[in-house]
Parts: sequence; C-alpha cells; structure tokens
Amino acid sequence: MDLAGWEQRYRSQEPSDSPPHPLVVEAASSVPPGRALDLACGTGHNALWLAQHGWSVTAIDGAATAIEFLRRRAGDAGVTIDAQVADLEDVSFTISPGRYDLIAMCYYFQRNLIEPCKLGLVPGGVMVAIALLMEPSKDNSTFRLRPGELRGCFADWDILHYREGPDSWQHKVAELVARRPALANM
Repeated sequence: MDLAGWEQRYRSQEPSDSPPHPLVVEAASSVPPGRALDLACGTGHNALWLAQHGWSVTAIDGAATAIEFLRRRAGDAGVTIDAQVADLEDVSFTISPGRYDLIAMCYYFQRNLIEPCKLGLVPGGVMVAIALLMEPSKDNSTFRLRPGELRGCFADWDILHYREGPDSWQHKVAELVARRPALANM
C-alpha cells in the first residue's frame, strides 16, 4: 500500500489502542532505556509504550493522520515523543549514525534502510524487525521478504531471537531481534 493508501486507511477508521508488539516489549525490557527509533510507527503503539517506560523516542511514519493520533495519545499519556511525518522511501530520509540504543521496524520492510539502521545503532544497540514473508497467494511486493532473508541481513550480529511463521493474525512473518557487535565493525 502506498502512502496515500495508508493515509486514507487512517482517516477512514477509528485508530485502535492496541498494545505494543510483545517482541518490542521483550527486547526493550532487556536493555536499559535510552534512545529509540520507531520506523513506520503507524499510530504509535510501540512508540507510546517505549516512552512510558523511560525511552527517549523518535517515531516516524509517512501518514500525517497516524502521527497526529500518536501526538494526541502521547499528550494524553503525559509523555513526550518526537513524532515526525517522513517518507521513508524518499532519498532525503536519513538515520543519524550511532544515535540509537534500539530501532524498531515492525510490519514494514525496506531493504535500503537495513544498513542505515545498522549504522544508526550504538555498539551494543538492539534492532527489532518484523516483516511479512512472500507467499504464493499474496502480493509479493518489494516490502515482503524471502524466507531466511532477514536473518541473512544480520548474519554478522548477535541474533537474540529469530522466527519465521504465522503471527497472531496468521500472516507469515519473519521476526528478528539482533544486537550490534560491541566493537565498531559490522
């Protein structure tokens, strides 16, 4: 779905107060709170939870309606989130190197963001990624992964969790939690 499609989707339905993804909660709970980046954050379920648990959060999505909802929810919860509207596919979008302790990219995958994400983490920082897998009966867009592809992207990192299979909605996904090596090399 393109940005216009997501914008329309957020405008046409009441945003839910869904909980954060359990994998984000588990990964964030395993390290001291620091700076977090939530890419393609949608209405901010993960970003809000992170901020409520002491993280300094930057949340980015291309849908202005989703970001506005997140800003309202953050205000209602009394937490601060740097919620930004940005097109992650635009070549001008960048991730500051060595800035984040945790980066989450859940239910969104963009191959050319993997290296910037890896560089955006401090040594010892944690990447959480959940992506849809290619399936014979589905639209296999460039945002879907081949089996094993996500693990291969982080083969030189400490993989703390990796699983491929159905999620709670019966989507076939790849889940990964990986820690950047403590040394500056990748």
